[in-house]
Amino acid sequence: MQAPERDNNWFGVTSAELVAGVAHDWCIQPECGAVTLFSGTVRDHAEGRDDVVALTYEAYEEKTIDSFAAIAAELRTRWPDVGRVVMWHRIGRLELCEVSVIVAVSSPHRPVAFEAARFAIDALKVSAPIWKHEEWSDGADWGTGASPIERPQGLAPEPN
Repeated sequence: MQAPERDNNWFGVTSAELVAGVAHDWCIQPECGAVTLFSGTVRDHAEGRDDVVALTYEAYEEKTIDSFAAIAAELRTRWPDVGRVVMWHRIGRLELCEVSVIVAVSSPHRPVAFEAARFAIDALKVSAPIWKHEEWSDGADWGTGASPIERPQGLAPEPN
């Protein structure tokens, strides 16, 4: 994925490895003293399953990017001081400990960076058309806990 030259949003859906340092470094700006980065990785368990060995992600890529843009727009409405926003999601088969999603947000001060990044990852989980297929030691199935897709404008902030 190529960093945008003129935009303060960087969205991507890719089968390539996600590198947290690249997202973090791109978010740094002279007017922003804070960068909050969230990196989600493949873990060895899921709801009701203790032996997950891999995940495969699928996405409706064009609509996922549209969803990321809607999330960023809502984020910037709620926190106008935000500098840069990164939202990347990986697709394809991922092994344990591989990075599946990265969200990074910069702002002049840390409270905004933390709150906006939390909103972005929470909104991504419920509003982007991305599906997870789990593999475990003796089977495979689509991930549990799926929910209908929601618009980011309707999402309440998480309580502190």
